[in-house]
Amino acid sequence: MSLLRGARERWVRTGGIELCVAEMGDPDRPTVVLVHGYPDSKEVWSEVARRLADRFHVVLYDVRGHGRSTAPVPLRGGFTLEKLTDDFLAVADAVSRDRPVHLVGHDWGSVQGWEFATVGRTRGRIASFTSMSGPSLDHFGHWMKERVARPTPRRVGQVLGQGARSWYVYLLHTPVLPELAWRGPLGKRWPGLLRRVEKVPTDGYPTGSLPQDAARGAWLYRDNVRSRMLRPRPDAYAHVPVQLITPTGDAFLSERLYDDLSRWAPRLVRRTLPVKHWVPRTRPDQLAAWIAEFVTAHEEGGAALPPAVVSGRRYADRFGGQLVVVTGAAGGIGRATALAFAEAGARVVAVDRDAEGAARTADQALRAGAPGAWPEVVDVGDEQAMEKLAARVAAEYGTVDVLVNNAGIGLSGSFFDTTADDWRKVLDVNLLGVVHGCRFFGRQMVERGQGGHIVNTASAAAFQPTRLLPAYGASKAAVLMLSESLRAELAGRGIGVTAICPGFVNTGITATARFAGVPEVEERRLRKRTAGLYARRNYPPEKVAAAILRAVAENRPLVPVTPEARAAHLLSRFAPGALRALARVRPPL
Repeated sequence: MSLLRGARERWVRTGGIELCVAEMGDPDRPTVVLVHGYPDSKEVWSEVARRLADRFHVVLYDVRGHGRSTAPVPLRGGFTLEKLTDDFLAVADAVSRDRPVHLVGHDWGSVQGWEFATVGRTRGRIASFTSMSGPSLDHFGHWMKERVARPTPRRVGQVLGQGARSWYVYLLHTPVLPELAWRGPLGKRWPGLLRRVEKVPTDGYPTGSLPQDAARGAWLYRDNVRSRMLRPRPDAYAHVPVQLITPTGDAFLSERLYDDLSRWAPRLVRRTLPVKHWVPRTRPDQLAAWIAEFVTAHEEGGAALPPAVVSGRRYADRFGGQLVVVTGAAGGIGRATALAFAEAGARVVAVDRDAEGAARTADQALRAGAPGAWPEVVDVGDEQAMEKLAARVAAEYGTVDVLVNNAGIGLSGSFFDTTADDWRKVLDVNLLGVVHGCRFFGRQMVERGQGGHIVNTASAAAFQPTRLLPAYGASKAAVLMLSESLRAELAGRGIGVTAICPGFVNTGITATARFAGVPEVEERRLRKRTAGLYARRNYPPEKVAAAILRAVAENRPLVPVTPEARAAHLLSRFAPGALRALARVRPPL
């Protein structure tokens, strides 16, 4: 069964080769041409193409010698970048003669794309280029030459590191052996390897032509790599806007290869994804969103790109377009976190039981640069409501990339004044609310199989005992241990878990905190006094939000945020007796 259901096929003849071309979507809309890599065929793009076809005219073709396209005779010399450029121009003329096309390439499709985007004869035929997992061989050659000519320990390490990653390139230059391997055991085992190593869904992919495609495709390397690396073109400047998508877990290409890329591509947008090499199969949802955004922007003069991307804001390359759910988002740390992710170009779901507050946060997130923001009203302690929320978010917006379990309530008072009902209320929100979020959204991340990140807001009270916070401290200590345990369980699935431990942060939690065992009048006085103390401390929630983004980007397990939280954490590790002594002191309330 074809993976490109509903596609229209045609054959394009060029230089004695017949290329199999598939088209999806309305031909009157902007044309997006997807070029596959090695050892793939056009079907590698099936999931991306399906997601783009309702907005664009999507074109996929089997590179010569792959899939249903014919191969040159002889193979040697038949796969040069010059001939591959001829093929691309023939396809572009056939499918979009009067308008430039938007080019997208992965792996060797991206290597080809860089050639198409930098040679003079394609000028005016390409509107934009999205590159992933494949550098320009010319840029790569200059990168190597500059590091060899001016060696430093860092540069030598970069060259050696990329040399080790390129082990397969040397093997593909050997005569006969690659062909024998691909037509023999490697061709049979390749789908299983992709499943185990890259976590690639392989239903119907790769296609049955894989052994033949891979054997012929070895000439892509033999015909181009050595000559371009030794004699890179000095004029390999992109004459189109370029979007670079870098999988940070790519086993074959170092991120350092792209350090100098803005020199060669002046109109450059960078994105990163914490995934491995085969992004078109593992994250078609995110790729389709970024491709659509980039294409639309350059069809409309750049206006559709989020401000975070245009301005190069911090973390825009990491979180742009990703889906982030934040609970307790109506105010304080939750609102600040939702807005920080929005400023980085993420799509945000603002969750709170305060409907008006959640709506305000969603509205502010849109104004801050989020390409999408939606309010959701839920009590996180309600298990069934959280399960329905997770299902609704997945159906309407997709699988969550980052979950921030931030909702919480405060409770102060002695242990014997804290009733069983008090305990239930605190644990329902502070602990079970986190459990519900981790269970329902975390399971979606696991089932997708492409990683993600969970942030749980604990507290300095998780490791700093005090006589006045037995219930609150116990709930936050449980969140901390839950986070550590969950991090261990999910590590092998590429899902990070972080416990954030703020200290005294100026948020609205003090205005709603409860004080057990005191009359209502006294409780109001204590709230007002506590809120005043936090206001005088005046540590803003925006600093906690910044720490959360940094923790996700760096996959940190535990982040004490404020100076007092960091001090308490150090004491808990190296001088716990001092903390126990401090816990006996009654604060002057």
